[in-house]
Amino acid sequence: MRRVEQTPPPPGPFRPGFWRSPIRGPWLTSVFGLVLLVGIPVLFVTGALSYAAYNPGLGALNDQTPDKGPLGFYLFDWPTHPYWLYRLTQGVHVTLGVVLVPVVLAKLWSVIPKLFEWPPVRSAAHALERLSLLALVGGVVFEFVTGILNIQLYYVFPGSFYTLHFYGAWVFIAAFVVHVSLKLGRMTRALRSRNLLTELRTGLDDTRPEPADPDGLVALEPAPPTIARRGALAMVGGGSLLLLVVTAGQSIGGRLRSTALLAPHNRDPGSGPNGFQINKTAAAVGVTPAHVGPDWRLEIHGPGPTLVLTRAQLLAMPQQAAALPIACVEGWSTPDQHWSGLRLADLAALAGLPDAASVLVESVQPPGPYSSVVLRGNQIHDLRSLLALRVNGADLSLDHGYPARVIVPANPGVNNTKWVHRLTFRT
Repeated sequence: MRRVEQTPPPPGPFRPGFWRSPIRGPWLTSVFGLVLLVGIPVLFVTGALSYAAYNPGLGALNDQTPDKGPLGFYLFDWPTHPYWLYRLTQGVHVTLGVVLVPVVLAKLWSVIPKLFEWPPVRSAAHALERLSLLALVGGVVFEFVTGILNIQLYYVFPGSFYTLHFYGAWVFIAAFVVHVSLKLGRMTRALRSRNLLTELRTGLDDTRPEPADPDGLVALEPAPPTIARRGALAMVGGGSLLLLVVTAGQSIGGRLRSTALLAPHNRDPGSGPNGFQINKTAAAVGVTPAHVGPDWRLEIHGPGPTLVLTRAQLLAMPQQAAALPIACVEGWSTPDQHWSGLRLADLAALAGLPDAASVLVESVQPPGPYSSVVLRGNQIHDLRSLLALRVNGADLSLDHGYPARVIVPANPGVNNTKWVHRLTFRT
């Protein structure tokens, strides 16, 4: 350690005079940190709610996270009321994550000298702080990058996004808690050192460096300012506002959908009864017209004999209706669509289990992630939960799940299984 301390720093960013921005300092860093101190916990909580919405307690079909151990704790059954709950929580999660990108980048810029401290380790305590900083920076970059790639449907991960994002979130939030506990006092003092309104009135000509700080954020040899602190705040805030405008419409829907320029799914999905957003087409998952042709049958399993029904027989039964949206993990959602079909509760009764605790829903699509799902009892018995046969007065299109699909209030879109051919009700 002594030899390292006596070794002169390597050239470049390790040299004390390399970083020369006159606006970098504890106050500006703390302003960005305060925004993240509010935003990151909201992201974590809404992400945890998204995990809960998959009803992971029902088994591997719903939760494909390997070796999750105590990290996969499950506190409550996901409700069906209000019906727009998942649309709200996941919309907030994705939109807020995108909106915070400029703040995260600004925060990383403001503390980048800390990443090039020399010597890199001065003591055991300093080593612990450096490790937490490495986990924090690596975690935030990993979570934001994988999250944005996921909502853009750009799957270049060396494994399942679901698994990687799950474990990455826990690493990041642990480092975040450690970092906040170490820095909260300094952040509070830094925020009190300058008045925000005064800084917003301070132009470029009057911009001065902050006093030297023990963290080494303030430049030793500051260059002349090229932007005031208010300009930096305006640039970051403007970037976040712009991202809000071009992202939020995919969750809010309606006329604002056309403003969602970053939405990966078609902003204009066409007209007609089936003219609303689709997550994965039939062709994308290997479902062909042959799978759902005249030979298609719905099997209903329970304690008694198996029921095998044609689509015509299903349509001949009393039809029920529900107005429900589709909300997807990528953050997009549809307006309420008017579905009609058979209540899952009525089908459970037909199977001989009117008080069914769960149902295994299986699709005709080739085996793969989310080709089957297990629904909980509260989802079965909600009177708006349907095996839908029609939507908006017309037959389902093939891409929307013809001949039959599940639609359940507040259920993640991927768990509203399409091309259903078997329902197995269980006690």
